Amino acid sequence: MRIVKIIVLVLLVAFVGIQFIPTTRNQSDSVPSTDFMLVNDVPETIQKKLQVSCYDCHSNNTQYPWYNKIQPAAWFLEDHIKEGKDELNFNEWDSLSSRRKASKLRSIVKQIESGEMPLDSYTLIHTDAKFSEAEAEEMINFITQLKDNL
Repeated sequence: MRIVKIIVLVLLVAFVGIQFIPTTRNQSDSVPSTDFMLVNDVPETIQKKLQVSCYDCHSNNTQYPWYNKIQPAAWFLEDHIKEGKDELNFNEWDSLSSRRKASKLRSIVKQIESGEMPLDSYTLIHTDAKFSEAEAEEMINFITQLKDNL
């Protein structure tokens, strides 16, 4: 029984200790002129869905949930945001070449069709980020039209 108490105490001290390890916050006060929604004629319904479903991980301004300062959840979030921005940052859209834009648009369509995006780990808490069948179809049609006009 004594060994269990020691293990619990060590785990508690470790948990409290890791709370003091900072993470990098992904927040910006401005929207750059290269942002996807500023350089494209994006319908309002698509804009709202992109904001809710994509921009937290794929832009320079994440709306953090209540648990973002609790470790190890904060590390998990930081890693997902970094990976998301490395793959596609909507704030830097207009700095991409036309060929790269077309590739990213094809990838977006494939990932929405396959249900890969938004991530299940994200939609678990952000249920409004899930695409209904109609929303997915609307998004795919818009993205496909945008790609065809490049």
